[in-house]
Amino acid sequence: MTTTRPTTAATSATAARTTAGSTTTLTGERADLVESLRRHRGFLLTTVQNLSDEQARERSTVSELTLGGLVKHVTQTEAQWATFMREGAGTAPDIDWESIDWSNPPAEVRAFQDSHRLLDDETLAHWVEEYERVAAATDELVATLDLDTRHDLPRAPWFEPGAQWSVRRAVLHIIAETSQHAGHADIIRESIDGQKTMG
Repeated sequence: MTTTRPTTAATSATAARTTAGSTTTLTGERADLVESLRRHRGFLLTTVQNLSDEQARERSTVSELTLGGLVKHVTQTEAQWATFMREGAGTAPDIDWESIDWSNPPAEVRAFQDSHRLLDDETLAHWVEEYERVAAATDELVATLDLDTRHDLPRAPWFEPGAQWSVRRAVLHIIAETSQHAGHADIIRESIDGQKTMG
């Protein structure tokens, strides 16, 4: 198992910080979207400050969720939606979700399950750094893409067949996903050592 020093406020400079590039001069809707993204990312990153990798893997509630797993999952999810914003859904794996043998799922499903876990050979610091990189790239897309451009959604049981989302709708989904998981993370962190994002 890899062990590293705790992730601190210094090593996890929050995604709420203004990045260089075209995002520094945004106004109107684009500024509002980027500000909301950064605010909720900041809430999530606050929950992992001053944690060791062992604490980041700790299940402190009845849920399977962990702090390290949440940061990893949100990072990968935001990166996937950023690709959708640029290129559309592409070719998604053809998975029969209703017939999966969960004792021996296909590789794509195992990868999805692992996206919620900080594995033994992974570190919290790595995923915080990767999250900040992904966040900066997403903010640049919000600043530059046509928000009205629409793409077909990937085939999945949780999407209506043939549905489309605009770039704007994908950004709003990232905000909602980040906000939801920041709330999960706040409960998990409070259960570990009493730290709360607010209050």
